[in-house]
Amino acid sequence: MNVRREESDLIGSRDVPQDVYYGIHTLRARENFPLTGVLLSAHPELVTALASVKEAAALAHAELGTLPEPRAMAIVAACREIRGGGLRDQFVVDVLQGGAGTSSNMNANEVIANRALELLGHPRGAYEFLHPNDDVNRGQSTNDVYPTAVKIALREAAGRLLDGMTVLADAFTDRGGAFAKTCKLGRTQLQDAVPMSLGHEFDAFALTVRDDAAHVQHATGALCEVNLGGTAIGTGLNADPGFGRAVVAHLAAVTGTPVHQARNLMESTQGVGAFLQLSGAVRHFALRLSKICNDLRLLSSGPTAGLGEIRLPALQAGSSIMPGKVNPVVPEAVNQVCFDVFGADAAVSMAAQAGQLQLNAFEPLIAHLLLNSLNRLDSACRVLAERCVLGIEANEERLSDLVERSAGLATALNPVLGYRRTTDLARRSLLTGRTVRELARESGLLSDEQIDVLLDHGRLVRPEL
Repeated sequence: MNVRREESDLIGSRDVPQDVYYGIHTLRARENFPLTGVLLSAHPELVTALASVKEAAALAHAELGTLPEPRAMAIVAACREIRGGGLRDQFVVDVLQGGAGTSSNMNANEVIANRALELLGHPRGAYEFLHPNDDVNRGQSTNDVYPTAVKIALREAAGRLLDGMTVLADAFTDRGGAFAKTCKLGRTQLQDAVPMSLGHEFDAFALTVRDDAAHVQHATGALCEVNLGGTAIGTGLNADPGFGRAVVAHLAAVTGTPVHQARNLMESTQGVGAFLQLSGAVRHFALRLSKICNDLRLLSSGPTAGLGEIRLPALQAGSSIMPGKVNPVVPEAVNQVCFDVFGADAAVSMAAQAGQLQLNAFEPLIAHLLLNSLNRLDSACRVLAERCVLGIEANEERLSDLVERSAGLATALNPVLGYRRTTDLARRSLLTGRTVRELARESGLLSDEQIDVLLDHGRLVRPEL
């Protein structure tokens, strides 16, 4: 038997299935925005953050006496269930929606209200005893609730990404140590340059990731400034004078996040600077991570007709037609994650500039894309570290041979022979295919002992010794 309850709003009345916790506003949003098929529940950080904001609001009202304590405590209990992972299947609005996040806020209000009603001994939909708007949303607006929840959610996701970046940086450092004495040929403009160690290459990758982690960490600081308490446009209309201070303090305690009320609630309501700053930091990392993956694919190319300097772990067959082919599948996959992040940053930028006057209506897109970017990059870092970097091996023989056969080796003789003579050695090496070492011995310009010292691979890797 399909039991339904009747609910009403300013548009009219609708029957809502009795077995769901959401109500008429969520029902209409589901009908109005069948856009992506990705539901709010796909972002558990955001669901948890919305429940955290509502819990903090109820605690603030209990403190101020602006909501009867039984109702406030029932709301708190319902929110804690959601924060613990309950009722996630009830957050069913599409992640993309008109209304600046109103549908997401009302989805949370209705689910919390109906669960709180049950805890008070009333049936779902009996809003005369506890109302989604009058009680769960008391002293609030979508326009301060939603961006605050998004910032809390992004802080959580960014924290996981920072952990993933540490995993990746540590993996590069591990390989840097393992390859510290492995001499190889450096390249500039894809042409032979001077010798270096393979460890230098991986240590540079590690520092790139650590530096970018510092940028992401810095960007998360701006997420702590929230406009909660500003209600519709930042004036605090319909909120108790002490509500803003109280709710932000409770939110900090509930989430363990050092949130503080914005310096200017109106600017914070219409501005999306924190989101842009985070998106820029994430894009910056994705650009540099993609470059690292390009390098790994290039260094492992071949193995016969390419550089073939390193061997990536063989994870799966690389071709349905060419026997024995193994592809650099993990760096390729991470490249694609990075490309996705580039596109997301462009869309976030467009959404940011499209806001008008006292509100940006496009924060649902910003939230969705940034959460995706953070979570996908976190996964990409861990997969790259664990399925690729830690298993990389050096092709020692190939690396040594390339150093010896390169005309660039003549650069190490510059301080003794001068630029003109070493240029002549390099030119002759390129023309004849003979090594610089051979030609230098043959020239009689240096003793064998001098040549061995100047062209020693250990010295080339660490010229300061």
